[in-house]
Amino acid sequence: QVQVVESGGGLVQPGGSLRLSCATSRTVLSINSMAWYRQAPGKQRELVASVTSLGTRNYADSVKGRFTISTISYDNTKGIMSLQMNDLESEDTAVYYCNAESARFDSWGQGTQVTVSS
Repeated sequence: QVQVVESGGGLVQPGGSLRLSCATSRTVLSINSMAWYRQAPGKQRELVASVTSLGTRNYADSVKGRFTISTISYDNTKGIMSLQMNDLESEDTAVYYCNAESARFDSWGQGTQVTVSS
């Protein structure tokens, strides 16, 4: 079973930046797409950004121009991807989840907390 592991969350002031990283737990032959979702307290999980194996990116309107998702790359055959978050706002506070999909798996991470507060 392929798992994904997120890292990079934390506490940041409004206007600050954070970089989230996501990696598969073991070797994968290929990944079709990877994405970041987030869930704030009392709200449904929502798509933040996604990227396909061909490099096609998609962003939620609320993060366009502030967040950048990397392409999918491979480090010792483990798939990796990151999300650069700039100009963070209090509304970005949430648990961020990484998802990785292929023909063989659809895996979610445990989530990493991002808190934007002064």
